[in-house]
Amino acid sequence: MKQTSKNIAIIGSGLVGSLLAIYLKKRGHSITVFDRRPDIRSVKFSGRSINLAMSNRGWNALRSVGIETEVKKIAIPLDKRAMHVVGQPEYYQKYGKEGEAIWSISRGVLNRTMIDLAESAGVAFKFEEKVWDVSLHEAKLYTGETEKGHWKEYEYDMIFGCDGAFSRVRHKMQRRSRFDYSQDFIDVGYKELTIPANADGTHKLDANSFHIWPRGKFMLIAMPNLDGSFTCTLFMPFEGEVSFEAITTKDKAKTFFSKYFPNVMQVMDDLLEDFFNNPTSAMVTMKCYPWTYWNKVALVGDSAHAVVPFYGQGMNAGFEDINSLDRIIGTHGDDWEAIFQEYQEERKPNADAIAELSYRNFIEMSSKTADSKFLLQKKIEKHFASKHPEKWIPAYSRVTFSERPYVEALAEGDRQEEIMQEIMAMEGIETIWNSEVVENKILELL
Repeated sequence: MKQTSKNIAIIGSGLVGSLLAIYLKKRGHSITVFDRRPDIRSVKFSGRSINLAMSNRGWNALRSVGIETEVKKIAIPLDKRAMHVVGQPEYYQKYGKEGEAIWSISRGVLNRTMIDLAESAGVAFKFEEKVWDVSLHEAKLYTGETEKGHWKEYEYDMIFGCDGAFSRVRHKMQRRSRFDYSQDFIDVGYKELTIPANADGTHKLDANSFHIWPRGKFMLIAMPNLDGSFTCTLFMPFEGEVSFEAITTKDKAKTFFSKYFPNVMQVMDDLLEDFFNNPTSAMVTMKCYPWTYWNKVALVGDSAHAVVPFYGQGMNAGFEDINSLDRIIGTHGDDWEAIFQEYQEERKPNADAIAELSYRNFIEMSSKTADSKFLLQKKIEKHFASKHPEKWIPAYSRVTFSERPYVEALAEGDRQEEIMQEIMAMEGIETIWNSEVVENKILELL
């Protein structure tokens, strides 16, 4: 359905802001993107942030707007996990069926590409322009050097807040009556580290794997970059016996890495430099509602629903918001109030579901991957799924390799968990785990 052209402001030039700009520009609107930070394309970029894992939902959104091929050029497919468990040789776990993979992309490289694509589509960007206040009912925004200094006023037909977990736009909406808001930090932080490329530019570890070193309450992950390096992320408690707080000197850091990650120690030249130079960042789950105000303002991506990164779905969920919004626009034309209403009603339950799934995955990755009972349960599930792929789709595959709603993945995962609790309670399950008795019991419970 054709829309009347509107003058629209988007706050935030990150991944979600720049993709939304491309979508709305294609619909014939005039778009200006504001960002308080400098243009990421002009900043010397260290590439230090958790690498992104693009999966089906993200690709789907890029395909719909015709930029999938362009973005695939800067991505590396990962079809398996490489597990580095203490005292065992490295082993691999395939992600899904043949041909299914998640794609590793550097956040900085992707963001630069998206801004380039948006600019070439005719989107205007205003960098280093800090938005301090928003008038929701008039769709006006106010920018200036400082919060107390002189402000400039801009008036638009509509404003989209894509300014992340600590959104200014949402902050203004929070002051309204009956606006629900919660934030929940986990007691684990993360720090970026780098495994450099070999002298000839090749990767030091398998380049098509997502590398995980699970160590109970903490873990290390590594994802490949096109230049042969790996971006690593160390997840660890802020305080406690083994924690960021406890590692105060280079000697302590050396002891820590030698003890828990001996094979990384050999390949990471700049490890200790990175450890002390790079910041330790926090992780938050943020929920709010409503996401929209009249036909004037809407929140998209992290500003509406920040999640912890343990399912690799933050960006994918934000991109899916945009794809859904565009589909809804197609049915309602110029009725922006109806568009916004349907958008938030459809996306909110799915955002809550992926927040829950991400949090559970954090618990699973950090503490359960070393638990023998849990590993046996996963073995039984895998064995059953290989015999009955149409009857048992793992929650991970539902989230990562399909476009079915997150709500469905959560509900199905809960149903599977109930069945598995009964199976795990069977007598002598350790010896009969791959027998027909167990298989038939699962079929009966299904």
